[in-house]
Amino acid sequence: MIIKMTTYKMLRDTKNVFEVPYMKSTQWIICQDSESRYFVDCFDLKEASNRVLKKLILSERKTINSILKKINKQEKINLSVSRPPIIRIVLASEIKQIEMKPLPIEWIQ
Repeated sequence: MIIKMTTYKMLRDTKNVFEVPYMKSTQWIICQDSESRYFVDCFDLKEASNRVLKKLILSERKTINSILKKINKQEKINLSVSRPPIIRIVLASEIKQIEMKPLPIEWIQ
């Protein structure tokens, strides 16, 4: 998968944010402990976890943040959606080929 890595200068430090070029509203990069690890695409039905997330989001009207909050509580981990900082200066941006796994199915069920 092609990922865009952007390095931002913030008030006190720098931060790398991974984004999918031309990202759709049903795609997210999920961070674990502030490190980008998982890629979720609700319409990529090859992965079982994406199918379950699609059902939760579309049928049961849950948000990705509420699902991640529930996983965080159950598994005692720190998952969040990757977002650029509010106050930032772009230092560098590059396109990389990176493989990201989907969320583990055990966490979602």
